[in-house]
Amino acid sequence: MGFKIRKSTIQSVWMLWEKAFALLSHFRGSHTARFGICTVMLKKHRGEAIICEDTTVIHKGEWVGEIHLDNGTILKLIQSEGADRAALRTARLLRQSMKQINVAFESQAEFRDVKALMGITLLHWGLIHGLGFEQRQMKPGLFEHITTLYLRLLLSAMHPDGRERIGRRTDKLVPMLLIHSRTSLRNRFTPAANLPC
Repeated sequence: MGFKIRKSTIQSVWMLWEKAFALLSHFRGSHTARFGICTVMLKKHRGEAIICEDTTVIHKGEWVGEIHLDNGTILKLIQSEGADRAALRTARLLRQSMKQINVAFESQAEFRDVKALMGITLLHWGLIHGLGFEQRQMKPGLFEHITTLYLRLLLSAMHPDGRERIGRRTDKLVPMLLIHSRTSLRNRFTPAANLPC
């Protein structure tokens, strides 16, 4: 009982932090939009140039969409359905969100100049299966270390077996950069009937 209370308290505190961080994040980008279980924030790419598999090049200063999962929704799914079923539900919801994001990229003026959709996650081996993201290792350095710590703490707070899960899978719990160029997003999520001949 005591462990459950502590876990619930940690989760509540974490979600308050997430809300505060989300509020602050609005000042980092030019536009933020919600698509189902995801939020996409438009910002300028600040790192080195990235060459995508389809030869799209994302230069420093060009617009990208930074994708974030709604951890509050995922936490509710875990609490109500258990971790395994929540993972399946999250994967389905994420696929629906990706379709909505693709529609926005094709039809909304705010997304006209966005070169790619990008995100960072520890869950690259499960949730994104079949979604077509390129996966890149993050460049070693301070940002990579901070990101690893943050995401492992997040997993520990949200997953029922959080700390034990991290202990068992430390070698796999490394943050990966996920990328969908504008073209690859269109090719993956535009219905076949709407693709140009």
